[in-house]
Amino acid sequence: MIAKTESFEIRTRGRGSYEITDEVARFVAASGLREGIVTVFVRHTSASLVIYENADPSAREDLHEFLDRIAPDGEAWHIHTAEGPDDTASHLRMTVTRTSETIPVTAGRMALGTWQGIFLLEHRLVPHRREIVVAVVGN
Repeated sequence: MIAKTESFEIRTRGRGSYEITDEVARFVAASGLREGIVTVFVRHTSASLVIYENADPSAREDLHEFLDRIAPDGEAWHIHTAEGPDDTASHLRMTVTRTSETIPVTAGRMALGTWQGIFLLEHRLVPHRREIVVAVVGN
């Protein structure tokens, strides 16, 4: 059984979505894993991961709009605002998405669908450095 872990950094330009599918695919290929799973994890509470449509960028625009509507910045009821008006909103956005994704690996490749990609969602308004941990387990 193979078990390997690696991390890499993504520098964001602020709130938005950043595709990381290729970086994860390179790690899976380099691992030598043929069958198993890969888990991708973001080590932050104001960023998250999703598997989402990667063919048409307008799909991500709709996702951004959805998150803006369900967790707007600077609401009067927000108490946790030490880092600015996006502080509480960024944490709430993370709770309705995910901090990890697990994808089957078959024939040495992630078993993602035709239009699926792995995206880091940056929920803060300003640029950040985000650490992504990738772990593969299998044969």
